[in-house]
Amino acid sequence: MKIIADENIPFVEQVFGRLGAVRLVSGRSMQAEMLVDADVLLVRSITRVDESLLEGSKVGFVGTATIGMDHIDRDYLAKRGIAFTSAAGSNANSVVEYVITSILVLAERFGWELEGKTLGIIGVGNIGGRLEKKIAALGMVPLPNDPPLQRATGDKRFVSLDEAMGADFVTCHVPLTREGEDATYHLIDEGNLGKLKDGTVLLNSSRGPVTDNRALLEHFDGPLVLDVWENEPDIAMVLLEKTQLATPHIAGYSFDGKVNGTAILYEKLCAYLGIDAALDVQSLMPAPPVGQIDIATDGLSDQQILTRAMLGIYDIKADDERMRAIIGQKAEDRPGYFDGLRKQYPVRREAHNTKVVLRPYRESAAERLSALGFVI
Repeated sequence: MKIIADENIPFVEQVFGRLGAVRLVSGRSMQAEMLVDADVLLVRSITRVDESLLEGSKVGFVGTATIGMDHIDRDYLAKRGIAFTSAAGSNANSVVEYVITSILVLAERFGWELEGKTLGIIGVGNIGGRLEKKIAALGMVPLPNDPPLQRATGDKRFVSLDEAMGADFVTCHVPLTREGEDATYHLIDEGNLGKLKDGTVLLNSSRGPVTDNRALLEHFDGPLVLDVWENEPDIAMVLLEKTQLATPHIAGYSFDGKVNGTAILYEKLCAYLGIDAALDVQSLMPAPPVGQIDIATDGLSDQQILTRAMLGIYDIKADDERMRAIIGQKAEDRPGYFDGLRKQYPVRREAHNTKVVLRPYRESAAERLSALGFVI
């Protein structure tokens, strides 16, 4: 069996080499001629999988090591009878920790007290649902908005988009869809931006086109956090300069999340082949780079303690600094620089890998840190 795989899927050779011959390819460089005699295709979000890529190939199984599927023409796969799977939920916690860290960093920068602040969560699936639960650790009040889920469940906790847009912070966690009553393409447009209060923080770590980037430039003046952009990797420098925090589509790039994606694809491919998934992919994980964080709590608020803990495992400020260096690149080199930041992304582990020691111990802070996933 021949397997073509994105080179940025961790442990892909070690894991899938047990099942067949693996050829690693740059995700943006995949071409139809590479797949003519391939049986399996494993991708990430930067590879468009459709008729132009697969026609004439004998690929029978496609897997994306991501939760997003807007890069996959699922109708075409179904028509061809090609099995498909995504890594749903694999990096959800990674994105949640990205959003929480962003909020804490901005609060520290501007001197905000987060207790009682509202967070509009647009999309309450794997990511938004986890964020809704964890944000209580910051003392914030979630305002969840998800019309399809609200219709399906009748849950009265959901609020209208207008109410969610009226929050102190608004964060987007929807898939990118272009058709239907719940289409999310340019969901955050000029009209919806006009519903924001002065000073509202807007975060997007879903897909770039969920926010109308031109509308952001012309009609939004508040604090802006962007991990995703229209026209990646050739993004607008003028929009980058307008952000408070900017990153190169890496919110879900914790090592844990990426390895979860590998594990899910391995298990699904084994099921497709009718064989047992004999390898525990998680056993390949190395020890975390930060196993313990000691925090002297005297003189610190709980919010400051949370900020130190989150920055101890994820230095989002360094991500932002590396991203902004793109401005100094030649225009023709910027797309490659953007992709390079993703390809060479440093190992980042999630909170559950790290123990926090509070000296002296403070129960209120310990409860909040535990809710974020840390071992206390």
